[in-house]
Amino acid sequence: MDVMQYIWIAAIVLLAILEGATAQLVCIWFVIGGIAALVTSIFTDVIWIQLTVFVAVSILSLLITRPLVKKAMSFQKEDTNAGRIVGQKGIVTEAVENDQGKGQVNVSGSIWTARSMDQTVIPKGASVLVDAIEGVKLIVHPIEEKE
Repeated sequence: MDVMQYIWIAAIVLLAILEGATAQLVCIWFVIGGIAALVTSIFTDVIWIQLTVFVAVSILSLLITRPLVKKAMSFQKEDTNAGRIVGQKGIVTEAVENDQGKGQVNVSGSIWTARSMDQTVIPKGASVLVDAIEGVKLIVHPIEEKE
């Protein structure tokens, strides 16, 4: 076996170990490029051809597989506990007045600072629906309770 074949085998093994030690796909494409360069070294002793094959196959495999891998590894974003409040009803415990920076709402037993979606004043005791969360403030609008 040629010296370059040993070098390519060592590079493939080291890159594979590095890939296995990381949580994300970091250098799998270089492992593929190393395998292609190892195969090339069987047919030619010209180092620059082997390096060109290594770089070309690594880049090509990255360009082809990266979008597929990203799509396969993307996970559905799960709402946090606070995110689950959006769409729920609440009761105003302190009148919501955007101009004065006042307002609190009780939603599912938790008191939140609140602001009105449409800048209207919402009186204490009114029922509201949570439209969004901006920072630590709920954005709400009043709803009419059906009896």
